[in-house]
Amino acid sequence: MLRSVDLKDYMLTKPVVISANAHLFEAIDLIVKNRVSGLCVVDEKDHLQGILSELDCMRGILNATYHQDSAGEVAKYMVTEHINCARPGDDIVNIAQDMLSKGQRRRPVIDENGKLVGQITCRRILAAVKSFNATAVPA
Repeated sequence: MLRSVDLKDYMLTKPVVISANAHLFEAIDLIVKNRVSGLCVVDEKDHLQGILSELDCMRGILNATYHQDSAGEVAKYMVTEHINCARPGDDIVNIAQDMLSKGQRRRPVIDENGKLVGQITCRRILAAVKSFNATAVPA
């Protein structure tokens, strides 16, 4: 079905990122403007620090509203533990199956040093399949 199974052929090479010390409202603005469901959180050298989803943002805003407090920084709400990452040479079919089994919409792609080099999303996987099917010649 796919011409290649290498993840690097389908991943986003410039995912939307944010730093852990950015304000939560900056993250919300990026999510809304870029029409994405989450952000990769990176340090100044693009090493992955965590993931921030739309739900994490909603949780932060509701918590701040309830406590009549400032929402604060991304670091307070991002997920930092048990982040499933992929490598550029991983098999896209295996990654898609794993994402599906874990209910994940996105997966950061990192190099051997932990530097973020891309991201694969359900939408990218579906676009790859659609693109291939559009160019396939019927037998």
